[in-house]
Amino acid sequence: MTRLTPIKDHFFIAFPETVGQDELPKQFADPFSNEPHPLCVLASNELQQHLMEQDWEHNFGLESERTENVIGKMFGVLVVRTQDGDIGYLSAFSGKMGGRNHYPGFVPPVYDGLKEGSFLNLGMQELTRINREIEQLMASKPTGHTEEVDRLMKLRRSNSMALQDKVFDHYHFFNKDGEEKSLRDLFPNNPPGGAGECAGPKLLQYAFLHDMQPLAMAEFWWGQSPKSGFWKHRQFYPACRQKCEPILVHMLEGTKIVGKGSQISS
Repeated sequence: MTRLTPIKDHFFIAFPETVGQDELPKQFADPFSNEPHPLCVLASNELQQHLMEQDWEHNFGLESERTENVIGKMFGVLVVRTQDGDIGYLSAFSGKMGGRNHYPGFVPPVYDGLKEGSFLNLGMQELTRINREIEQLMASKPTGHTEEVDRLMKLRRSNSMALQDKVFDHYHFFNKDGEEKSLRDLFPNNPPGGAGECAGPKLLQYAFLHDMQPLAMAEFWWGQSPKSGFWKHRQFYPACRQKCEPILVHMLEGTKIVGKGSQISS
């Protein structure tokens, strides 16, 4: 694992007041627990204030006059100790926000598939071209295009599967000892869509790559609830098991965990 040591970190945010030793968590809290550490609550409050003050391209559904493309978003904070002993936190959002991966103050993705000229962008452009050709053939009046449409549909499927497999190969996750595992290592059968895009893995990846010690982590929902009504604005939630448990078990291997409810070894 390549350790990164920038002169100035643009993602670490120190707490406004000195944090006493007795205020620090004794062990890393189980990420699958519902109880955020007080320092995570403090960091989340600061982040939520920041979210309220920005004019985001992403529509969280909190403004009544903006009714199109409404989608809430899961955010996460990770309380860390730097090499210099400073206590503060990192912030991340799950997936993409406003169609982008990068925003000031939020750690980058584990893998950036939106980078210009990336194989993912080029592959998606090719899939779009195939879709357009299929639509044109199916909409044309003359008949006799059945074989060509079938061929294009098979090509679309094979290209899509190959592209997804290549994406999986580009997600690699580290733990505190620098041990690396890919999505294929962590999900031998088939990684679920969006695995590695949640806030938790992004936060831990950045911390480990920059020699920061993770102390506590929490995630909260920001914005309008989805149709299921499960996630509520400002509420804290444990890390998701379907996409995150195998990843976090690896990333937190060797880290002492307080609390039960996950397979993470202490």
